[in-house]
Amino acid sequence: MAFSESDTRSKLIDPVLKSSGWEETHIVREYYFTDGRKLIGGKRGERYFVDYLLSFKNTNLAIVEAKAENVDPLEGLQQVINYAEKLKIDMVYATNGHKIYAHDMREGKGEWVSTFAPPQSLFDKKFGNLSPTQNSTITQHFYLDGTKKPRYYQQIAVQKSIEAIANGKPRVLLTLATGTGKTYIAFQIVYRLFESRWSRSGVPKRPRVLFLADRNILINQAINEFNPLEKECVVVNGKEIAKRNGKVPTNANIFFAIYQAISERKSDEADTENDFSGYFKQYDKDFFDLIIIDECHRGSANEQSSWRDILNHFSSAVHVGLTATPKRDDNGDTYAYFGEPVYEYSLKD
Repeated sequence: MAFSESDTRSKLIDPVLKSSGWEETHIVREYYFTDGRKLIGGKRGERYFVDYLLSFKNTNLAIVEAKAENVDPLEGLQQVINYAEKLKIDMVYATNGHKIYAHDMREGKGEWVSTFAPPQSLFDKKFGNLSPTQNSTITQHFYLDGTKKPRYYQQIAVQKSIEAIANGKPRVLLTLATGTGKTYIAFQIVYRLFESRWSRSGVPKRPRVLFLADRNILINQAINEFNPLEKECVVVNGKEIAKRNGKVPTNANIFFAIYQAISERKSDEADTENDFSGYFKQYDKDFFDLIIIDECHRGSANEQSSWRDILNHFSSAVHVGLTATPKRDDNGDTYAYFGEPVYEYSLKD
């Protein structure tokens, strides 16, 4: 009598994974990555999950689709490939415990193999030869406080941003729908850079970060989100500068400031007294390692825009733009400045 899918996993697949170097700490079984679409009557649709998620050095590397031992491993392969596209994972395995099919998402093709690739092998295939600094930055863990952890798309957004920064990309854009937690994503990016002691110069130290927004409410939200790093934070505003006899604060690592949005529809909360545009030149051009611009489409990226002047002054820093607005005719300047997003997510996904 053939094993059921459950028995196939425990008696056939698990031993092969273990012999290939995948320890229990590397494996998540039945990894649910969505809550299911909201339906009428407060109900939820089907939740997406994969049978096995294989991770190594805080990086998701592969997923495994398990079938009962008397079922063709290729049955349902397309569905798990679709899941891999959502999860931005490079390697897909499909197996019934006897036969293993490996599909490489980057190459768009697969083959029958005798076993699963070891963790380090998949990691090296994904990233190539990393410097010690790159390795430390890319493999750094997320901040977890027990009550809140990143959703799958937030993990991807953070990871893609971290990889781009570690690889020296000077401008990074994230496009995620409203309500998907872009400020939380920004916090996780900064936290991981802090913990890995990444800096633009390559000197191991906690980076100096400037978080820019065009409204006080966004700054207040960001400060609350960054609460675990509260001792590192300071707000650059008129009140804070007045306390320092007209000098900008420098004794921190994370700086929050608003800029006067220059567009046809100016911010309803324009605050000229606290507008960073009036103070930023007090900082040396290489003072910041990283600048994050929340709702970056609002201020416009054209040559006359307010935050463009700020970014030009701090041109040596890495610039990360956060927006909920996909590319269209009226925000082309933003995409021209940052380039294509390293990750896009809409609620339809």
